[in-house]
Amino acid sequence: MALTHFLLVGAALLSLTFFSGSALAGEVGVCYGMLASHLMQPPAVVQLLKNNGITKVRLYNADAGALRALANTGIKVAVSLPNPNLVEAAGSMSYAVEWVKNNVMAYPGTLIDSVAVGNEVFYQAPELTPQLLPAMKNIQAALASVGLADAVKVSTPIAMNALKVPSWPPSVGEFRDDLAQSVMGPMIDFLDQTGSHLSFNIYPYFAYKDDPKIDVDYVLFRPNKGQTDAVTGLIYYNMFDAMLDAVLHAEEKLRNSLGHARGRMLEGVGSSTTIDETGAPPNATVGSTNHTVTGQMSAVPAGWDAQAYNSNLISKVLRGTGTPYRPNADINVYIFSLFNEDLKPNEEERNFGLFYPDGTPVYKVDFQHPGPGPGTGTSWCVANAAVGDKRLQDALDYACGIGQADCSAIQPGGRCFDPDTKVAHASYAFNDYYQRNGRSDQSCDFGGCGSVVHQQPKFGNCVL
Repeated sequence: MALTHFLLVGAALLSLTFFSGSALAGEVGVCYGMLASHLMQPPAVVQLLKNNGITKVRLYNADAGALRALANTGIKVAVSLPNPNLVEAAGSMSYAVEWVKNNVMAYPGTLIDSVAVGNEVFYQAPELTPQLLPAMKNIQAALASVGLADAVKVSTPIAMNALKVPSWPPSVGEFRDDLAQSVMGPMIDFLDQTGSHLSFNIYPYFAYKDDPKIDVDYVLFRPNKGQTDAVTGLIYYNMFDAMLDAVLHAEEKLRNSLGHARGRMLEGVGSSTTIDETGAPPNATVGSTNHTVTGQMSAVPAGWDAQAYNSNLISKVLRGTGTPYRPNADINVYIFSLFNEDLKPNEEERNFGLFYPDGTPVYKVDFQHPGPGPGTGTSWCVANAAVGDKRLQDALDYACGIGQADCSAIQPGGRCFDPDTKVAHASYAFNDYYQRNGRSDQSCDFGGCGSVVHQQPKFGNCVL
């Protein structure tokens, strides 16, 4: 878990859908840490996962009891090679093979689908940076040697300190000079070649904690005025999207600098982007008074609401919402964490749990059903400036023609003719069509040109 307080002032929730090439719903899992003095036994934990509809779990090791309990459940499992084992895994192929045999092959009934090699190495153990990619390659080769390379993918969770700061607006996102060419470039090549995914740990909570003047609604996926990236013209309504788009901009710049074609990870992102950790502690008043919490509860800033953050994030992922910059991204997320962990060495990390160690929920979270969009349920459809004027014009022509939207207001002399821009006119037409067609996700598709928003848009004096 990164405690890098990565301040990114700006972000957005744009619910994007498409006629073709649209995002599928992502998957939501939990991080199952075990540094607690009174944890449930693994079989009881598995039942807790089932009862709450949790279908993915990330382990910070390859705990035998947990892996046995997870067998034949259909729950997808990510196991981890901890940082202290990187040197051996990087330097010895035989060690990597034995590790795979003991921690993956030994559990044929358990649906292990990924191995996280290390965790936040650039932040937690920068001295191990030279060993990270060799360790990933050896684990991958070991999986291939036993016929598991297609079923089990190798990646590494990266903290946001891998990017230069500041990274607002997202379009300025760029990997640090000491990592870009020497580490991240070869790593992206490796991930492309093996069909794996880029993994980041993203914590908007820490940015808000460092600067509570940030609009808390912007961090919690609630209705807010949004922030505009002046370079791309994209509007951001939550910090999570902005942080993720900063990563995607950094990746694109690195690929361009290396002369790479726009690769699979950028075009679709799809299953290629996984957020291996995100989450937040509750405020001090949340949860049962019969349970003891430790550490930083009093330090949680006023107005914070972990239930709102996690619930709204889960809804975003389950609705298949990408990001403003990558609207067709399929984003998979692990919530940190399943339990409060009173034995973690850093007190600030002890109380992020969704459940107390006895399985009692700290607060209610629905992992199975996407809730309504942020706000009251009112929504509008606006144009996505990132697709360019030509695509917007084609979609505008469709909306005003075959789509039978009422576009009289954007004709010369109409109340919404000004501002006379493609984005403003397309937004008006898209929204008219969207409202007339039941405000379904599909009716704000327009081949990837439309975006659903939950704050009433305004272009000049034209209010949609």
